[in-house]
Amino acid sequence: MPHILIVDDSPTETYVLRSIFEKQGYQVSEACNGEEGIAVAEVQKPDLIIMDVVMPGVNGFQATRELGQNSKTSNIPVIVYSSKDQVTDRMWAMRQGAVAYMVKPMHKDKLLSVVEKHLQRCVG
Repeated sequence: MPHILIVDDSPTETYVLRSIFEKQGYQVSEACNGEEGIAVAEVQKPDLIIMDVVMPGVNGFQATRELGQNSKTSNIPVIVYSSKDQVTDRMWAMRQGAVAYMVKPMHKDKLLSVVEKHLQRCVG
């Protein structure tokens, strides 16, 4: 079963995402900020990471860039999932190495569609 790491400082958002992914049979891990997300990714090697942007300490853009530059995590696709909805935010996320950018809140079916698309590229 695919393993997804959720990196978000909102316990509510993390709970909602965890519930959605676990109902689909995914294994889910959590981290509450970018620094923890990088550490968890290095150890657990998830198949995909859902990354918030606005977090204390290392933000999602910085964490995405660090994950892409780290030989232990550079092959893990990162989907940025943020309430920030500016074109510049989208462009910056992609320049940092994200494979997709989604704006919160997103309908469950659309979220799963994007996640499954990138899991298939990774696994298949």
